Amino acid sequence: MPEEVTSPKILILSAPSGGGKTSLARALVKGRSDAEIAVSHTTREARPGEIDGVHYRFVDSGTFGKLIDEDAFIEHASVYGNLYGTSRTAVNSLLESGRHAILDIDWQGARAVRKCYPQAVSVFILPPSIHELEQRLRERNQDSETVIRQRMDKAKEELSHQHEFQTVLVNENFDESVACLNRILGSPDFK
Repeated sequence: MPEEVTSPKILILSAPSGGGKTSLARALVKGRSDAEIAVSHTTREARPGEIDGVHYRFVDSGTFGKLIDEDAFIEHASVYGNLYGTSRTAVNSLLESGRHAILDIDWQGARAVRKCYPQAVSVFILPPSIHELEQRLRERNQDSETVIRQRMDKAKEELSHQHEFQTVLVNENFDESVACLNRILGSPDFK
């Protein structure tokens, strides 16, 4: 897809766990030279295949706490017992280099980012159905039955915040969803 010349944007992608936000973010930046995912910090252990500095910046809780004290994060939260945060430096570096900053964060983080960057574009990604969401979580083979139940319970609360986003995207067809996100990045109407 040809890239249109636009000023760099912050694109917030939020979804319940299993909604596809991370996969969509990765596919979006893979096809664009002008966009990159802002790498978040986390205290959770790396999953198989994850690389520090590429997927996350993996830090211990003491380091994370120090970064909070230094006001290094635009947003941070505890999710399923682990801490996650988006650093100001990561986002500002991307924007200053002329690239779109893609943020893969939850609805609470999106709310915090919009306070700091009111021009950020926010997209809430919905699964086609709750049943499909649960199926996706099971197919990932990453979580125990207890964790899947927790994620499904939390998903119901997360879905109640979709009205806070500029766009709601049903991720039923992956390629169509990526195309929609490309249109959003290329449109001067989304500011």
